Amino acid sequence: MRLATTVAGLALATIGLNANAETIRIAIGTQDTTINCATGGLLIRELGLLEKYLPHDGKYKDATYQVEWKNFTSGAPLTNEMVAGKLDFGAMADFPGSFNGVAHLDAGKRSLFISVLSGSVQGSGNGIVVPAASTVQALSELKGKTISVPFASTAHGMLLRAVAAQGWDPQKDVRIIAQAPEIAGSALRSNRIEAHADFVPFAELFPNRGFARKIYDGAQANAPTFHGALVDADYAKQYPEVVTAYLRASLEADRLIAAEPEKYSELIEKVTGIEAEVNYLFHGPLGLQTRDLTWKPEYRQAVATSIDTLKLLKKTDRGLDTAQFIDDQYIRAAFKQAGLDYDKALKNYAPLPLTATDALTGQPISDFSRLAQIWVRGEDKVRHYASPEAALGALAQLEQEGKDIRAIYAQAADSGIKLLANQAWFVRNAKGELAAFLLKDQAEQYAKAHGGEALDFVSANRKLLAQR
Repeated sequence: MRLATTVAGLALATIGLNANAETIRIAIGTQDTTINCATGGLLIRELGLLEKYLPHDGKYKDATYQVEWKNFTSGAPLTNEMVAGKLDFGAMADFPGSFNGVAHLDAGKRSLFISVLSGSVQGSGNGIVVPAASTVQALSELKGKTISVPFASTAHGMLLRAVAAQGWDPQKDVRIIAQAPEIAGSALRSNRIEAHADFVPFAELFPNRGFARKIYDGAQANAPTFHGALVDADYAKQYPEVVTAYLRASLEADRLIAAEPEKYSELIEKVTGIEAEVNYLFHGPLGLQTRDLTWKPEYRQAVATSIDTLKLLKKTDRGLDTAQFIDDQYIRAAFKQAGLDYDKALKNYAPLPLTATDALTGQPISDFSRLAQIWVRGEDKVRHYASPEAALGALAQLEQEGKDIRAIYAQAADSGIKLLANQAWFVRNAKGELAAFLLKDQAEQYAKAHGGEALDFVSANRKLLAQR
């Protein structure tokens, strides 16, 4: 009897040991070239951050982790593999993320939107570009033209809202065609399309490479947009601590890039080929989008809007209960473990702040509304200037010294978004002060209302040099 009891006890102990010693797969789908997913994928992978936070106590005491990474260029194929059970986590934008939720329901499964990674409550990040040689300066000039866009993407939703704001019929007044960003880049270079709408980072990447010009920023549509992380609901139920660990790693990645944006912008370039100056435009201080892991009401609304637009596009006829689909318990747990206040962060809408001194005077910069920056190739840090005219003056000197300029940035005087200054328009007032704008029309309206002269970058630079 005693022997039988002992054998039974050993058998139970063995079963318990095997349960604790299970191999837990953590299969993560990333979008490396969609750089706003970096803190939910690329940086975690490249810096080995996930392993720092995976649990090794309690039921995970003897667990073995099998971490798998797979990179995608868009959200749709990533979703297909999640639905097929080949991935546990995925990072993508609001539109493909909403479709992810619908696709899981169609398959009799569920996914959860567990965190924001980066976004803009204004809508900046999405944009519309035209070929560099095009005479088009504004969306209003594209009536009757062909505009390509990745279908069912967050940029597609932005384009439809922008077209509606013009009072146009998207079926009659413009021709909207499907085109992936890698195809659009080639088409823009060869002037085979009249305009292209796209998501992060292509509306900035193509102009930075010199073959396109941005004529519309998503902020003009005033429609919130974001990229975030999703997880299979059954997986989250079985391994909630692993889900929290993934988000701890995401918080760590966010902290690191906030502290050293140039360094990690370089790392993103090394992995993706997307220039560090474009990565900095998004991820750096006062950048185009705010890296924000909290579920602000605007981002919740963006999910609901995405679902409605997907129905309009006839991509689905199914609704999605956002209250169940968006689940903030895991990101709240990650914040708590990291000693951070989630509710405080939830109320914070500020972009990554900048503490800087003027590169010319050495004086602290207190007013960032006229901030301009120059990134010199070979320098670890971006140089900061209190005004665009100060930066342009410094630019002339740097070029005279034979320095290779990676980028020059300016903050838009109206929206506050960060601009590639060489693509911007400026208004020069009687004092010689410059105010930056994305569009020619915006600059001309400002000049008319406040006085001054609207100038493109080259003309503004020339006027400044002539004044010296």
